[in-house]
Amino acid sequence: MSAFLHAIGTAVPRNDVHHRFIDWARQRLSGAREAALFDRMAARAGITHRWSVLPEAHDPTGPDGLYGTDIWPGTAARMDIYAQAAPALALSAIGDLAEKVPLRGITHLVVASCTGFIAPGIDQIIAARLGLPSSIERILIGFMGCYAAVSALRTARHIMRSEPAARVLVVTVELSTLHLQATGDLEALLAMLQFGDGAAAALITGEPGGIDLGQPFVTTLSDSADLIRWTVTDHGFAMHLSGEVPGRIATALADPVFALEATGGTSPAAVDGWAVHAGGRSILDAVERSLNLPQEALSASRTVLSENGNMSSSTLMFVLARLLDGRRIEQGVALAFGPGLAAEGFRFASAA
Repeated sequence: MSAFLHAIGTAVPRNDVHHRFIDWARQRLSGAREAALFDRMAARAGITHRWSVLPEAHDPTGPDGLYGTDIWPGTAARMDIYAQAAPALALSAIGDLAEKVPLRGITHLVVASCTGFIAPGIDQIIAARLGLPSSIERILIGFMGCYAAVSALRTARHIMRSEPAARVLVVTVELSTLHLQATGDLEALLAMLQFGDGAAAALITGEPGGIDLGQPFVTTLSDSADLIRWTVTDHGFAMHLSGEVPGRIATALADPVFALEATGGTSPAAVDGWAVHAGGRSILDAVERSLNLPQEALSASRTVLSENGNMSSSTLMFVLARLLDGRRIEQGVALAFGPGLAAEGFRFASAA
C-alpha cells in the first residue's frame, strides 16, 4: 500500500528580523576581531530573510521588544507566546493547504514541533480550531529537532499502510525566535543567526497523486551526540550547533558505505530529486561536495534557506513544497540532520 503526499501549505509570520538580529548580535561580541568574523560568516550564510512571530511593530531586540531589557524573559513567558502564536501560524499553513486540496474527511492528525510545550497539546488545539471530530487520532512529535518532519511523514506513511482509507493531516510548526539567549559567545550567536519561524501542513492519503512516499531510513554518526544540542533552560531553549557539524557530515558522507545509509541505499548518482534540510549553507555545501552533486541539485534547499532561514522541522516541508511544484522526479531522496547527530530521511518519487 502506497502513501501519497498530495500538497503542502506553508506559512511564515510577517516580521522579518534577520538584519536586526545581525546588528544586535554584533554588539554583543567582545572585540573587533570577533565582530569582523561574525560579519563575514553572516554575509556568507546564504540567508536573506528570517521571520518571527514576535510583534511586527517592535524590534524584538529593541527597547520595547522581548529581548530589549536587562531582565531576559523566562521559559514560562516564552511558552505563553508559543501557546498563542504556534496554533495561529499552524492554522495559516493549513489554510494555505486547503487552497490546494480539499481537507474533508481527515482521520488522523500528526503534529511535529520542538520549540514549545503546552498541555492540552498543540495537536488538540489545532484539532479543536479546525472543528475536527473528537474521535480523530492525534500524534504529537516533540523535541526531535530538524529531522522531525521526517518522523511526522514516516508516521503518516505507517498509518496509511495499516489503514488504506485514512486521510492524514501532517503539521509542523516552529517558533525558533522565542529562544534567543543572552550570550556574547560567537559560536552561539552564529547558531542563532540560522533560525527563523515557520509552519507547514501536508495531506497524505492512499489515492495516487503528488509524491509517492517511499522507504524511510535512519542512521547516526558515531561520537557526535554533543555536536547538536537543544537544552531546556530557565530562559528558553538553548541551541548548541557546533562549527564541527559540516565537517563531520562531509567526512561521513565521503565514506561510500555511510553515504548509502544516508540516502536509503540509493546511489547519489541515480537520484534526480534532492530534498535536503536547509540547516545552513555550510551543511548544504558539505552534502553537495561529499556526494559529488551537480550545482543545481540543492537549489530548492538553498532558496528556502535564503528566504526563511532554518525553521527546524518545517524547513524540509518547505523544500518538498518547492519540489512538488517542479519537474517530475523518478528517484528522490529527502534527508535531514539533527540531534544525535542523526541523519533521517526517506525515498520518494512523483506519483505515476
